[in-house]
Amino acid sequence: MKYELYTRVALATDLPEHRLRCGDVATVVEFHAGRPQQEPGYSLEVFTATGETVAVLTVRESQIEPLTSGEVLTVRWLHSAAA
Repeated sequence: MKYELYTRVALATDLPEHRLRCGDVATVVEFHAGRPQQEPGYSLEVFTATGETVAVLTVRESQIEPLTSGEVLTVRWLHSAAA
């Protein structure tokens, strides 16, 4: 699935090196087609609840998933991500 720029997505996996967890919401800021036989990827920007940038990172397409109308957003303390 190709995501449009500035689409909000959810992480489908934990990314402890960035203190991020599965389900955290991020914004697509760039698409990376990948080489032949390589999975496409995306650059994402992750924000705090008040709009401060937490991380800008690149992930494989399989590491993100679309948000759906049946989901509810929540908040958590960032410092607890690695716990």
